[in-house]
Amino acid sequence: MTSAEPHKTQSEHLLTTQAEGVRTASEDSSPATGHIPARHHPVTQPSEAQIRRWRRYLADEESEARIYRYLAQRAEGKDREILMQVAEAEKRHQQHWRDMLGEHAGKPSRPSLSSAILQFLARHFGSVFILAMAQRAESRSPYAEDPDATEEMAADEAIHEEIIRALATSGREKLSGNFRAAVFGANDGLVSNLALTIGITASGASSSMVLLSGIAGLLAGALSMAAGEFVSVRSQRELLDASQPTQVTLRVASDLDINANELELIYRARGMDEEAAHHRALERFGYLDCDCDPSLSHRADEEGEEENVALGTDIGAAAASFSFFASGALVPILPYIFGLSGLWAMLLSLLFVTMALGFTGGIVGLLSGSSPMRRGLRQILIGLGAAGITYLLGLAFGTTLG
Repeated sequence: MTSAEPHKTQSEHLLTTQAEGVRTASEDSSPATGHIPARHHPVTQPSEAQIRRWRRYLADEESEARIYRYLAQRAEGKDREILMQVAEAEKRHQQHWRDMLGEHAGKPSRPSLSSAILQFLARHFGSVFILAMAQRAESRSPYAEDPDATEEMAADEAIHEEIIRALATSGREKLSGNFRAAVFGANDGLVSNLALTIGITASGASSSMVLLSGIAGLLAGALSMAAGEFVSVRSQRELLDASQPTQVTLRVASDLDINANELELIYRARGMDEEAAHHRALERFGYLDCDCDPSLSHRADEEGEEENVALGTDIGAAAASFSFFASGALVPILPYIFGLSGLWAMLLSLLFVTMALGFTGGIVGLLSGSSPMRRGLRQILIGLGAAGITYLLGLAFGTTLG
C-alpha cells in the first residue's frame, strides 16, 4: 500500500491511546492518570424519550463492538489486532450510556435494524463491503448533535470512521481494477442496449427485429469492451514496467571511467538531489557500502512478481468486462426473448433495467462509503435519460422513414 500506510500507523497510535483509556475508564481521573473523558452522572429523572434514546444508543454500541469482533475473526495480522482494539474501545461509550441510564438501564434493547443487518453480515461474511458499511455507520453517528453525548465520544466516532476507512483501503485497492471493469461493463451493457432496443421499438420495428438488434448489440458491445479493457490495462502495465529502475548501474559500474561518466545524472533523474546522487555513485564505485536511499533502487526480488493491484490483470479485466457487459445487455432484451412485444415489452425492459441500475449504483456507493441510494438514483437517472433520448430519435426516424 501507499497512501493508506500513514493512516494505519496513525490509527494504531490512536487505538493504543484508546485502549489505555478503556482500562482506566472506571478509575477517577487524576494528574497521574492523565485526562479521562468527562462522564455524565446518572440522571435520576430522565424523560421517557431520553430513556428510549439512551437504551437504543447502548444497544447500538454493543452491536458495533460485536461487529468489529466478527470482522476481526475473519481478518489476519495487523488488521485483526486493530479491529479487536476498536471493539474494545466501544466499551467506553457503552459505559457512558449505562451511567446515564443508571437504574433505568433494564434489559438490553435491540439494536437498530441497520446495526442488526450489519452484525449478521459481519458474522457470516466479512469483506471489504462490510468494512465500507461499518465506515458509513460510523459517519452517521448522532453524538455530535446529541447534548447527552460528550465531545470526546463524537471525536471517538470520527476517529473510528477513519480507522475503518484505512482498513477498507487495502480491500478497495484489490477490488478496484477488475471490480471497476465489472461494474462499468454491466452499466454500459444496461444503458447501451436499453437505449438501442427502446430506440428501435419507437421506430416501429417488429419485435423480432428488436430482439435481433439487441443480441447484435450485446455481442458487439461485449467484445468491444473486452478488447478495450485488455489493451488499456496491458498498456498501463507496460508504461509502469518501462518506468521502473533497472540494474544497469550495477552491471556497468565496473567498466565506467571513474573520472568521466554520467552515473550521478541517473540518480538525479530518478529524483535524488545532487548530494544524494553523488553519494549513490560512490556506493556503486565501491567507495561506500551503505544503501542510504533504497526507495530509488531497483529491487530484483520484486521484478515481475508484484502486480499493480489497482489495475488488475489484463485478461481478468477483459473477461470481467465481457461477462458483465453481456449480462447487463441481456436485461433489456429479456421481455423480447420470452415473446413479449410492443408497449408491454418496452415497459418491462425499462423496469428491469431500472432495478439493475439501482443495484449496481448502490454497490458502488456502498463500496465508496457514500450513500447507496443516492448513487443508485444517479445511475437510474442517467440510464433512463439516455433511453429517453434514443426513444425520441427512434420516433423521429420512424416518422421520417414512414
